[in-house]
Amino acid sequence: MENLREQWLILISTPVYVAIILLEILLTNLHLKKTYNWKEVGVNLYLMLLNSGIDLAFRIVYLAILNYFYQHAIITLSEGVMYWLALLLAEDFLYYWLHRFDHHIRLFWAIHVTHHSSEELNFTVGFRSSVFQPLYRFIYFIPLAWLGFSPVNIAFMYSATQIWGIFVHTELIKKMGWLEYFMVTPSHHRVHHASNPKYLDMNMGMFLIIWDKMFGTFQAELPEEQYGKIKYGLTTNIKDLNAVNLVFHEWKNISADLTKSDITFKDKLGYVFGPPGWSHDGSRMTSQQMRNHEAGLVEKMKVEQPENSSHLTLVPQLVGTQHPHEI
Repeated sequence: MENLREQWLILISTPVYVAIILLEILLTNLHLKKTYNWKEVGVNLYLMLLNSGIDLAFRIVYLAILNYFYQHAIITLSEGVMYWLALLLAEDFLYYWLHRFDHHIRLFWAIHVTHHSSEELNFTVGFRSSVFQPLYRFIYFIPLAWLGFSPVNIAFMYSATQIWGIFVHTELIKKMGWLEYFMVTPSHHRVHHASNPKYLDMNMGMFLIIWDKMFGTFQAELPEEQYGKIKYGLTTNIKDLNAVNLVFHEWKNISADLTKSDITFKDKLGYVFGPPGWSHDGSRMTSQQMRNHEAGLVEKMKVEQPENSSHLTLVPQLVGTQHPHEI
């Protein structure tokens, strides 16, 4: 029965995905807006297939591990409305921390970076997966099994919330009214995919935006006249788009950093477990350092142009700096 539930979810969601993608292509073409690059769509599907293959191959392992903790659960839960609501809230909360660590620990960013490497935003980017994430994602959900949630239900809830997670990858939908207050919306997720300094590492939620508001990672999408146009992708985008480099380019960068001759063991730990953009000699910037640098530029402009200070628009052009997640 539980496996059947997940199969039905896939059966129902697949035609929905196809429909919204076709609708987005139609509407953006009618408005003469170039949203789809077919080479990028191919990359998105390629990364999705890699991720799905690893997830399928490893599924028996992570479900067995989760089942071990489920068998030793400290609470016995019965399924009902409150069960599913509690599972939704708890799993979304844990996913928030998974996603946040993926952005703030370079070892995990090397896996997650593939999802952010597209310079476009459309529904198919939602399928541009973090290829190796299935190998460790389940670790964050162990507390759920230990609290009495069935491993199969945990997997089902993750798949269900991912449907919404794919839906928010679009420029087609601007604002969603009162849903903006508590749910992740396309507007929130456009911020998340932006490489503008103010937007970096913001809006980590999958389904609910409340965790970002609680833990200081929320950033509203600002009008273009106030902050400038959103730039998607990485601040320094990948030049070599071959199939292997797409997946492993950040691992190569980490390797290059670790083989520097003038660094200590502590420096090496920093290059692996520190925030993306950290460097032993200060030659690169983390996302926070980029935000601080940008804020300093704004303040300088206000001093130099006090008569225009209320109308300043800073389009981020941090010449000479490196992306916090790219070497």
